[in-house]
Amino acid sequence: QVQLVESGGGLVQPGETLTLSCAASGSRFTLYAMAWYRQVPGQQRELVARMLHHGETVYRPSVKGRFTISRDDAKNMVYLYMNILKPEDTAVYYCQAVQGGSITWGQGTQVTVSS
Repeated sequence: QVQLVESGGGLVQPGETLTLSCAASGSRFTLYAMAWYRQVPGQQRELVARMLHHGETVYRPSVKGRFTISRDDAKNMVYLYMNILKPEDTAVYYCQAVQGGSITWGQGTQVTVSS
């Protein structure tokens, strides 16, 4: 089973850029569909971006054109490039791996967008 560790969160100002990383351990990483979710306290966790194992991507409308999900299968890594950040992007961001009926989450990394 894969294990996930996110990094790269922090405090940035509106309009700035941040890239999140998700390191996956375990074998057969290429078989996993990977995604980034985010959650604000008191609200449901929501999908930000998903990349299927064959490369198809899905984005939530509010981040489309600003965020880009990518993966490096040779390094077992998934990234979320976030551009033109807005205060409403503030949340804990989670990496997710899905393969068959198995879903794995990372521990999350905080992103705060504030002036």
